[in-house]
Parts: sequence; C-alpha cells; structure tokens
Amino acid sequence: TLRALGGAQPNLDAEIEARKQDARQNLALHSALPGTEEPLWKTLEVSYFARHEAADIAWHARSLWRHVQTAHPVVRARPSSVGDGLQVLVYSPDRPDLFARICGYFDTAGFNIQDAKIHTTRAGFALDTFQVVATQGMLPDNPGGYRDLISLVETQATLALASTGPLPDPRTGRVSRRVRSFPVTPRVTLAPDERAQRWLLTVSASDRSGLLYAIARVMARYQVNLQLAKITTLGERVEDTFLVDGPELQKPKAQLRIETELLDAIAAQG
Repeated sequence: TLRALGGAQPNLDAEIEARKQDARQNLALHSALPGTEEPLWKTLEVSYFARHEAADIAWHARSLWRHVQTAHPVVRARPSSVGDGLQVLVYSPDRPDLFARICGYFDTAGFNIQDAKIHTTRAGFALDTFQVVATQGMLPDNPGGYRDLISLVETQATLALASTGPLPDPRTGRVSRRVRSFPVTPRVTLAPDERAQRWLLTVSASDRSGLLYAIARVMARYQVNLQLAKITTLGERVEDTFLVDGPELQKPKAQLRIETELLDAIAAQG
C-alpha cells in the first residue's frame, strides 16, 4: 500500500515472494523443519499465494506436508484469528460433490460459514479454508473447551467427507429479523471465460443459515466442478464468487436450469 501511494506499480511477484518468506518465518517459529513447505507448495499456483495470508499459508504447509498425496480427506481446525468461531482446513482428493458435502457437514453440525477460500491444486486436490461460527452462538469460553470442539469437528467432518451416500437434507434456514426488514434482492449471474471452458458464477443474497449448502447442492446436482471460490458475508448480505466448469455448463438449456434453481435456492426463506 505504501509503495502504491508513493506511485510505484504493483509487483505481484515481489508480493508473493514476500508472503512466502513471511510464511517460512512463521514455520520456523513453530519449530518446523526447513523445507516443510516444499511438498505442498510444489502443487500450488500463484493464485493460492495471492489469496491467502502468510500465517494461513504456513498453517496449511505445517498441517499437510505429510499428507500431500493422501487418498483420504484431511481436516484440521483451530480457533479463528478474526473473531469468534473456528478456522477449518479441508484437504481432499477433489470430486464433484465435495464442496456440497463440506457445506452439508457444517449445516448439519450447526455452523454458519462466514468466509471461505476454495482452491484446487495442480495435483487435483481441494484445499479449502472456512471461517465458521456456531449458529447457537455457544462457543467455548476457555481453551479446553475449544480443544474438545476442534477434536469433534476434525473427527466428524472427516467421516462426513469420506461418505459416498446421499447428501444430507438441509436444515430449515433461519432468517434474522434484520434480514426480513432489509432483504437483499437475490441475484445470480453466470458468464463464460474467454475460451468458454470455465465460468464465473456470482451470487448475491440475504444471509441465512444453510445458504451456502443450498447453493452447493444445486452445483452437485448438475456435476458442476468448483475450481476457485471466494465466499464473503457482509453483515446481512452474502457475496459469493465461484470459478466453475462442467459439461452441463456448455448446454444453454442446462445453464438456464442451473441459474433458475440457484435463484430458487437462495430466495427460499426459512
């Protein structure tokens, strides 16, 4: 920011290198062996480093360096550094319904997803980070309670993601009084990239519990693959952006059905 205010042009390569260096220093502070980051970093693109903070990059490397080629889901959680709730890391071989299963677990377990960063590695693994809060607002007020909650989330989420059965039914989404008073007009747009091979899906709606799961279920139904995503909750408004692909998106009629079903899903009020 200081360089930009001084008139210098942004230099992405320099910013990425500085972020990597900060992440290495963070790893050293946690007594990680030199080179701990290399197994994971070799599979990641520049977009990953541009979208994650150094502390999160270091946490991912520290958590996954022995699991980069795992055949099974890996789930790690820790207290959130940006408020109440948990930060949850999910790393798994990618599959079409994975995002829906992650959202389905959080919905069933009583968590609201406040923020999410979705990334797919060059090796075909999903590397996703979620900020979640308990919908009941009953988070532990002591470190011991957090340890128990973290252990529970890691165990239950791993089992849920390993499942191949039907997706769980969504809970009825509760809508706050503020959302009822100041509703956001639901909006869905789907636009192709320059080659029409991947698509940018943007969704805007009023926030409610289970909203992201409702979106994910539609994508899973049409086998829409999620490549990247930025999930943002701004007060009572949700602004989500997804980079997606899939055979159904190449069909105009299927595109229209997907957009219509997404609109129905985000407009439904519990």
